[in-house]
Formats: sequence, structure tokens, C-alpha cells
Amino acid sequence: MKLIISLLATASISCFANTTVIYNVNGYTPTYKGETQHFSTLVFKDGKVVKTGNDSIKKSFPDATTIDGQQATLLPGLIDAHGHVIGLGNNLSQLDVRSTRSADEVGKMLAEFAKDKQGWIIGRGWNQEQWPGGQFPNAADLDKYLKDKPVVLSRVDGHAVWVNSKAMELAGITKETRSPAGGEIIKLDSGLPSGVFIDKAETLITQHVPKASHASINTALDNAGKHLLSLGITSTHDAGIDYDTWQVYKQRSEQSTLPVRIVAMLSAADPQLETMLKAGRYKDMNDMLSIRSVKVYADGALGSRGAALIEEYADRKNHHGLMLETQEKLEQLFNLSFTHGFSANTHAIGDKANHVVLDAYENVFKKTGGILLRNRIEHAQIVTPEDIPRFKTLKIIPSMQPVHATSDMHMAEQRLTEKQLEGAYAWKTFLAQGSVIAAGSDFPVELADPFDGLYSAITRMDHNQLPEGGWRPQELLSRDEALRAFTLGGAYAAHQEFKLGSLEQGKWADFILIDKDYYKAPVSEIHDINVTQTWIAGQLKYKKED
Repeated sequence: MKLIISLLATASISCFANTTVIYNVNGYTPTYKGETQHFSTLVFKDGKVVKTGNDSIKKSFPDATTIDGQQATLLPGLIDAHGHVIGLGNNLSQLDVRSTRSADEVGKMLAEFAKDKQGWIIGRGWNQEQWPGGQFPNAADLDKYLKDKPVVLSRVDGHAVWVNSKAMELAGITKETRSPAGGEIIKLDSGLPSGVFIDKAETLITQHVPKASHASINTALDNAGKHLLSLGITSTHDAGIDYDTWQVYKQRSEQSTLPVRIVAMLSAADPQLETMLKAGRYKDMNDMLSIRSVKVYADGALGSRGAALIEEYADRKNHHGLMLETQEKLEQLFNLSFTHGFSANTHAIGDKANHVVLDAYENVFKKTGGILLRNRIEHAQIVTPEDIPRFKTLKIIPSMQPVHATSDMHMAEQRLTEKQLEGAYAWKTFLAQGSVIAAGSDFPVELADPFDGLYSAITRMDHNQLPEGGWRPQELLSRDEALRAFTLGGAYAAHQEFKLGSLEQGKWADFILIDKDYYKAPVSEIHDINVTQTWIAGQLKYKKED
């Protein structure tokens, strides 16, 4: 679809001076009051929304730059409330093995990828659940294809690494190496390390990988930004940044060169956390960068059996997953965050982790306060029905990724009993009690496409429309509810609901044009929606090539 953009050459898009009117669009926006507004004209000036309405309002702005939208559907810019920006950018240039269906297929891709590479070979995306037998791979599977260079491949969820023997040799890993607290070295029957390291055991390997330079972080940021803009994401919450990324982000913010809006969470695992906290909260004038939260890690992931469960795993006897921190340590981290005015956004996937985290929040709130900081639980995937109401009581925001449900559903039914699944991926239950859901994708764990996430939220089916009627369909969201979670929900979770998330007067003019009507397209087509244009603060940032 071609869109006629008139007068953009004369009305410099890089400066905010002129009023711009986009008319003849099929526009939708959620509103702060809870409604969905339909409009055909959007007016913005100085990067902010002046008003929306029907085409007659164009006459009120005779000197404006006008753009004929040719009936394209227009939505607010989408907000991904949980991703990993630099990880995504790196993923675009590193070995990506997401599509592989066997360890041998990974090996063949690795051999080809490493031909002209020196030093450590880094990649991501393997998932043994998609392979015959569903067993973890081992170092020998990689050694067959590459022996002389160290290889580190992250599991798709980022909670395990698979390495070759060279990497273990350089890291000094032997039969005597013990699993650290909160981590597991998978062992062979011989007692030797297999080559798979889960959660905090990953560090035994990754601490030996050369540190990323500021130049490589900048490149990854640019690559990720281009990709996100092409998907209609105008703002993303970066779930756990290290000190170097913190420096780069602030520098890029001061230079006004950030490609998308970023709400950055400081990683609680970074040794320089206190240095970053002492520097205080950060926000620039144009709301391109906001730093006011800390990402805390409570457990691992379901796919690597690191999610901490109250009852044992259905497919691994006497195994309850991994708590990465004790409740005491969690409370210390919350206290530290709150003392500096930062909220705490805590990764918790298993029902035990969610319970312990809720207890930790409750204790700290009673002792030192912090309940009004809009603290979050990231993922909130497996929660006991008894714990779900506590999110509302404690004002905890469930930051959830709808696509995880459709990616995990078959694996989740193997890992968990029906009783454990009662509060799994319970979006509707959370909404029904008045919780605000901030939706995201967890890219690059999942693909960043928000329309895939919207489709998952609305259908709870895979792209083949299975299972019919949706997996655990009592948790389905409406199109309105799903869009709100990917717009105003994310904005609220970042204390930005009066700045972003909807096209209401005075808010930033962040919006997208898409090639199908989100509200009227057959539900089976929602994941195929393409973004034709992405605008941030009234500036065209991405246009799909014809």
C-alpha cells in the first residue's frame, strides 16, 4: 500500500514547528478512561497530539502539512514492556539457531558460521524441546563440528548455555567443579560436566568471554532499533542492563540519537549496581530514555527446568527448579532499590518463585514502604490461584508475555501437573481483579513482533489455529484488552501513562500505520499484520519499502 505524504520535503520532519494533519485514516486508540476511540484524522504539533476526530477537523488547520492516509489503519505506537535490546541487536549478528530441529543441525550451522571467525563463537536460540527425544545436548555434540575455538550457545530462554570442550577448558571446568548456589552444571553419567550450564552456573563460562566494547553495544543498539521500528514498537522496556550499556544509553540520550524510546532496568546482578543507583533516576526531556527501576532475578526458566516450583516437576522426580536468590537477599535488593527511589521488577516464573517474591515485597513494604513505586513481577507465568489476588493487594504489576503461553503450552503440560497449571499464564484472571498487565515479548527469547503477541493473547493458539478454541481458553483476552496491554499497560508500568500509550491530547504523537484492520481482520490474520510506517514524536522513523 502506497501512502501519499505531501509537503514533507518543505515541512522539515526533523523540526517540530508545523502542525501536521493525517486524514482519511482508520484510526483506533485506547483511552485513559478505558474506552476505545475510533477516528479518521490525527492532528499533531511539536511532536504531540493536538486532537483526533473526523475529517472535518482538517478545516480548522488550513496552514498545516497534510497527509492523506489512504484509509490505512492507524494505531498508537506499541510498547514492548519486556525485552533485551542489546541481546536482540547481538542476535541479529551472532549465530542464530532458533529454527534448528536437532543438535546435528546446530553443529552444521556452527561449522559454517565459524569458518571466518576468530576467538569465542557466540550464538543463541537452541531449544532441546524441539528435538527428537527432548534431551539436553552435550559438549561432544559441538566438538564434532568445532574443536579448536570456544563455543557458547545460549538456550532460547537465556537461562542455560551449551558449550564445547574448548570453552570448558579455557574456563577451567573439570569433574571437580561444583554447581554454584542458584545454578546447575548438568553432569554425564561419568560425573563429567556435560557442557550445559543452567542459570547461575552460566557465569562459570561467560565470565571468560571477552567483554563487549562500547562500539559493539552502539552497533547492537542501532541494529535492534531498526528491527523494532519495522515492527511498530516505539517504546521498549529493557529488562536488565549492565554498567556499560547504562553509560551508552545515557550518552545516546544526551546526543538525541536513541532509535526508540527505552525504559531501562538496572541489572541487580551487575557488580556496579550501587554506583548506578547512586547516580539517581534518569529521564530526558523528550522521554526517549527513562531509568528508574532495578531488574531482580528470582528463579530460572521452565524450559531448562530452572523455574522454582512448590511441587516437583512432573517430568523430573524430586526436582523443584532453582531459586537464584534467597528471600532475605531479595528483601535486601528491594530495600536497596527503594532507598534510592527505584522500583523493583523481579523475574519470577515458577509458583514458588512468585510466592517467595510476593512475600519479600510484602515484608519490605511493611518495614520500609515502596508499595507505590509500581513494582513488577516479570513473567508471572506459574502462580498459585491463592497468590494471584496478592498482586492486586500489593499493587504489583504482572509484566507478562502472551507469546510465552503459545510457545510453552506443550512443554508446560509435560513439565507441570494440571494442579500446577491452574494459575498459569492467567492474563484474564489478573485483569478481572483489576491488575494492570504490561505486555511484551521477551525478545530475543521470542520474536519481537508485537502482532504475534497480540494474536497469542487473543487466541492462545499457534499459527495453525491449534488447539481449537485456544489453550486454557478461560484466559483469552479481547482485542481491546490485548491492545491496551501493549500500549497503556506498558506506559502505566513505566509511570508514563500521561505521556505515552494512547493518542490523546498532549501525549507524544507515537503511532503506526498497518496493512490490515486490527479490529476487523479475521483473527487468524492478526499475526500476519505488517507495519508500513512508524512515527515517534511526530517524526517518521520507519517506512516499509514498496
